[in-house]
Formats: sequence, structure tokens, C-alpha cells
Amino acid sequence: MAVTNIASNNIKKYGFTNFEVDPNIDLFVEIEKLKKEKNAVILAHYYQEPDIQDIADYIGDSLGLSQEAEKTTADIILFAGVHFMAETAKILNPTKKVILPDLNAGCSLSDSAPPDKFKIFKDQHPDHIVITYINCSAGMKALSDIICTSSNARQIVESLPPYQPIIFAPDRNLGAYINKVTGRNMLLWNGACMVHEIFSLEKITKLKIRHPKAKLLAHPECVDEILQIADFIGSTTALLKYSQKDDAQEYIVATESGILHQMQKENTGKTFIPAPPANNCACNDCPYMKLNTLEKVYLCLKHELPEITMDDNLRLKAKLPIDRMLEISRNLGL
Repeated sequence: MAVTNIASNNIKKYGFTNFEVDPNIDLFVEIEKLKKEKNAVILAHYYQEPDIQDIADYIGDSLGLSQEAEKTTADIILFAGVHFMAETAKILNPTKKVILPDLNAGCSLSDSAPPDKFKIFKDQHPDHIVITYINCSAGMKALSDIICTSSNARQIVESLPPYQPIIFAPDRNLGAYINKVTGRNMLLWNGACMVHEIFSLEKITKLKIRHPKAKLLAHPECVDEILQIADFIGSTTALLKYSQKDDAQEYIVATESGILHQMQKENTGKTFIPAPPANNCACNDCPYMKLNTLEKVYLCLKHELPEITMDDNLRLKAKLPIDRMLEISRNLGL
């Protein structure tokens, strides 16, 4: 399929659609061919659909993906995730081509922290160090002192002197959880993830009654009432590792349901139940993560579009706090 100038502009702006793919081709085979031809790597988040996870060269959470993006030798990075993740890969790899299957794959948490409004808030607290969760835009990263992920947020915070005032953004739930486990009193920006905010305590309680031996695994982006009844709290990777090492046979999982694919693959015979949200959906999917499809991955890699580009001044400002995170993580052996 040729990409005309008009189509190319539209793809750069919106991304591909599934209808542009020949239904007779084997997408797994064709994607593998393109990866070899173009020296490309596919980095995928745990929340992607199963087919994308199965074709990826690396699957991980935000910390692992950042570390993998930093060290890759590929010429092209196809990021199967959301926009801020692809931005982070571009920040760390300015000379590499970074592509994202669907430019509309945003993030409700990132959207909850507009850089212009956050700068006003930051300027009101000039004595505070800003620790920003990686689920944010490049503009937010550029206003930060240190980036963190859910895997290393506690260790990042504890690496600073206890007397140091801290602003934590953008996730209020993760920030409140870190305050609780560290004894800090960080100033929290009022942002949240739409997926982790809507788990239903009532429905989870009823589910636990029906499955009395099931353990509740929860991501720290969940609200406190869910975290209070969880058997284990951790990042996506930590939840996966816990399910592998723990002896229980049933788990209720309070995070985006994409992680269940890896949990099931790594734990034959165990049962994983997605925690129910407070709506009529049977599961809890991120609508942005699920915009990426195997067809779009194929088209994205074939045409090397849509591409993530960035002003270099912004990139350099956003890179400093990411570098600090990666350095602290290496020093702590994370």
C-alpha cells in the first residue's frame, strides 16, 4: 500500500486503521520480517492486547521499558503503549526513530496534569523538589527534578533527606500510598488514572466472598479503600512476580486487565480474576492502551509512521529527571 502525501499527513496526525490491512496475510510472520529488515525493536507494556505482547521483543512496566529503551541498539523503536511512553523513548534516544501505532493512545493520568497549570502550582512552592510519576507528558517531565515509576517511587522518595519538602505529581493515589509507607508528607497534585480509580469496593468484597481463598493484588494507583483490603500492593511487574512466587491458586487483580495474559502464561493452573469496576463492564481495560492493535503495529512498522518528534530543548530538559531516576535505580540495584 502506497502512502500518499495526504495519507501520510493524516497518519502522522491520527494513525492507521485496521481496515488498511490485507486480511490474508499472517501478521506475526510479516511483523517479524519487518523487524529484521529494519533493525527494529517492539517494546510493549503489560496492558497491551495479548497478540501485541506475544510479538513484542520486550514486555514490561514503565521502569523496565525506560531501561530497555535506554540501552537498545535498534534503529527503530516501535512503542506499543501510550503516547508518554513513546515520548520517553524518544527523550532517551534522540537519534533513533520512535514510532507509535496510534497517536490517539493517550493517558487520562497524563492529561490530568497540564504543564502550564502545574508550573503555577510549582512556583508557589519554590523550596520543594518535584518528583513526577513517569505517566506524564514531556512538558511535565521538563518541570520535574526526578522522575519515578510505581516500581521505584518509594525508593526514590526515601533516597532524599527526610527534611526535604517534596511535590509529588500527578497521581494522588500513588502519592498518598508513598506518604503512608514512608511516613512523608509530600504535597500531592490532584491527578488520577481513570482505570485505577473506578474499582468497586462493594463488588470486590462480594467477589472475595465467592472466592474466599483468592488473594487481592492491587496497583498503588488504586484508591486507598481498595489498597486497605489488598493482600499485596505493587507495580505491574511486582504483581506478576508475586503471583509466580506465591502459593495461592486464585487471585483477584486490581489493575488494567492486560496483565492477566502474562500472569496466566507464567502460572499454569492458577486462576486470575479481573477486579470489577463500578460500571457495567465485566473487566477494567484502559481504552487508550487498547487503541493499539496487531494490524496497526504491522502498518506502523511497514511505513514507519506515526513518528514521535520533539523539540530538542524540551527533550533535554525532560531527560535530566529521567537520567536521575535511572541513576538512582542503578545505584539501588533496581
